[in-house]
Amino acid sequence: MSGDRTDGDQGDRSGLAAGDRPQPVLPVVAPAERGATRIAERVVAKIAAQAAREALGSLPPEAAPPHAGVDVRPRAPAPAVAGEVPSAAVHVRVGLELDYPTDIGGRCAAVRRRVTERVEELAGMTVPEVAVRVERLHPAHPTGAAHGRIR
Repeated sequence: MSGDRTDGDQGDRSGLAAGDRPQPVLPVVAPAERGATRIAERVVAKIAAQAAREALGSLPPEAAPPHAGVDVRPRAPAPAVAGEVPSAAVHVRVGLELDYPTDIGGRCAAVRRRVTERVEELAGMTVPEVAVRVERLHPAHPTGAAHGRIR
């Protein structure tokens, strides 16, 4: 019977057998030649600022949220490795306001680590430098209250 299917028949409704249709031939393009996705500097800056907020946890109520600036520089040319796509190096600047007293060095180190991790993870860029600037310290006690001054 001509309408019966065999196990190898896929039920093609066009009336052509699978071997009768021309298959498009796609050229194989090396990964380095396919192009690249460009990530805007402002996107990397937003990732860095969010990472700084994550690293700091809670901030004083009057503190401004961390903000970041970014310099994207092409990575120095290196010997080509098959399948490796060149990426950019990102130099990040983060401005913070912290409560005081606190371990300023420890908090800045945590911000550096988190910013590096998140930018590399989300943007695929290397981060050789994260410069952290503490713009303001917010005292835990109002001025004079810690010393018991009376006017």
